[in-house]
Amino acid sequence: MQFGKLTSASQPLQVFQCNSAVSESNPVPSFFPFHTNNGVSRPLFKMASLICSEMVSRVSSILNRDAKQFGKSFMFDGKEETCWNSDQGSVQWLTLAFPQTVRVSQIVIQFQGGFASQKCTLKGFRNGEELPETAEFYPEDTNSLQTFPMKEMQLEKLKITFENSTDFFGRIIVYRLDVLGEKL
Repeated sequence: MQFGKLTSASQPLQVFQCNSAVSESNPVPSFFPFHTNNGVSRPLFKMASLICSEMVSRVSSILNRDAKQFGKSFMFDGKEETCWNSDQGSVQWLTLAFPQTVRVSQIVIQFQGGFASQKCTLKGFRNGEELPETAEFYPEDTNSLQTFPMKEMQLEKLKITFENSTDFFGRIIVYRLDVLGEKL
């Protein structure tokens, strides 16, 4: 993985790796920015889930248009047995419109193996305009929960495009999706 150099107008920022793994019981991210002053390192901000009931989500498709079994809300319900299942197609996507401006730092996602995206593209929007910066990450074709640190983006809406599905028909299955960062 590549990480950009983090800088601040007042002082340089450093990125440290945590020794503990991200899990349900330990939601501490693998990488996050710290401010170091007189040898004491403190997080720049408290990272938290940005998923909330006021957020509006949209998806490109739902398998057989059966939202009761495969709808988008199942990515956020915290249940292991439910998921969003897209219909077939070469590219799938989802959008998340947040109720306020947020700073996005990490994407946490769990695919079903065999129905994963090999390349994901993130685009941000603020004040109805697409931001010039985009980010990409490359998930593994696995059932495991995967965490992707990213260059921080301040936005109101996030679009994740799922390209190169491992499924022959282009279907994507997501059991869990979380966006970590800070509400501004």
